[in-house]
Formats: sequence, C-alpha cells, structure tokens
Amino acid sequence: MKSILSLLAVALALAVPALAADAPPAHKIKLVLVGDSTVNDQGGWGRGFKQFLTGDIECTNVAQNGRSSMSFMKEGRWTNALALRGDYYFIQFGHNNEPGKPGRSTDMPTFVSDITKYVDDAIAIGAKPILVTPLTRRQWVKGSTNEIKSTLVPYAEAMRKIAAEKKISLLELHDRSKALCEALGKEKCLEFSPIKTVDGTNSFDGTHLKAPGHVLFARIVVEELRTAVPELAPYLLAEPKAAAK
Repeated sequence: MKSILSLLAVALALAVPALAADAPPAHKIKLVLVGDSTVNDQGGWGRGFKQFLTGDIECTNVAQNGRSSMSFMKEGRWTNALALRGDYYFIQFGHNNEPGKPGRSTDMPTFVSDITKYVDDAIAIGAKPILVTPLTRRQWVKGSTNEIKSTLVPYAEAMRKIAAEKKISLLELHDRSKALCEALGKEKCLEFSPIKTVDGTNSFDGTHLKAPGHVLFARIVVEELRTAVPELAPYLLAEPKAAAK
C-alpha cells in the first residue's frame, strides 16, 4: 500500500508543473484612457503615460480630438470604450465643454451629469473609474510671462466634487500642470507647444503638446496615480521608456 501511495505522490508531483505550464497566462490589467485631444496619443499626455508602464499592464487610448463629455458619448465612443471591458477608466474632459464650440459645448449641470454617468457606467461593469482634472491651457495673463488664468477651473472643481461624492480616485492634473507651466515660464513652455496656423498666420498652440510635453505632463499623472491608486504603483516605472514608433 505504501509503495502505491508513493507512486501516486510522484505522479501527482510530476503532473502539477505540466498543468501549470498549460495554464492560460494571468489576466493583464487593462487601462482605458477616455477624453479629448489633450489626452490622446497625438497632442496629449497619453503617449507619454504609456512610456511609464511596465509590460505587465495594457493601456488603450480612445481619447479623441475635439470631443466634449457630451459629444464623446453621443457618438457612441463611450459605449465602445465600455465594450473593451477595462479594469480602470481614466476620464478627462472639459476643454471642449467650454462655450463657443457648437455641438460640443455644454452648461455646467450637463457636464456634471455627463461625468457622473461615466463614473456610474464604469462601476456598473465592475471597473474602477479615475477622474483626471483637465490639463491647463497655457493662457497667460496679459503682460505676464509666469501667470496663467485658466478658464478650465470650473471643470476641474466639478470633477473634484464628483470624485469626493462618489468616493472614487482623482488625479490633480489641472492645478499641477498650471503650477509647472508658471514655474517654467512662457518662453520655456514654447518648447513643447505645437505651431498652429489660422488664416495663414502661424502662432503657438497653448492647449496641445508636442513630444517634449507628452512625458512632462504624463509624469504628473503617474505621480498622482502612485498615491491615488497605490495598487497600480508596481506597474509604474520611475523613468519613461522609449516612445513606441
């Protein structure tokens, strides 16, 4: 009897590694970035953010140029984002909710209602929503080279209030990006400001980012994330890896 049991034990020991080898890979944590052009991989911090992630985490950026909290939803982009079944949804809007943008602008009650829906919908699929206050516009006070008067303050305040009421994580990008730009000064900020052409006239774009700004502001998001969502800290690099081509 003892010999039979011994043989069974040996067989079981040999089988376990084989079973483990055949087991499917562990689920990769999936992050989904939702927002406008200041979040996407072209003119926003999204591309830089990906450079701070280890290979053990997956990040999909569905942020789209020119969208507000309302238009992103009306176009079905939010429905498509939810279909990705992300584990975490980073949500940043505000720029295109401002007045003067037909089909996109909203009043503040609508903005609050929209952001609340994003949060509730993410929770409903078992995901964790993370609100990100909007990246500051580099709107310099006339005659000043180190003071910004941001028109996005009301949207940042609304997101903070929603996060507090819903008891969800918030990343403070607005105030920190404003402080960083003011510390750098107007001239230094031109290094990461794209050129825009309006009616044949070139000027610096004070909203979007070119390559040096991608990592600069993504670093703020990463620093905030380490504190606000500590379970993701092991997947965040101290320094960015090379940008994907």
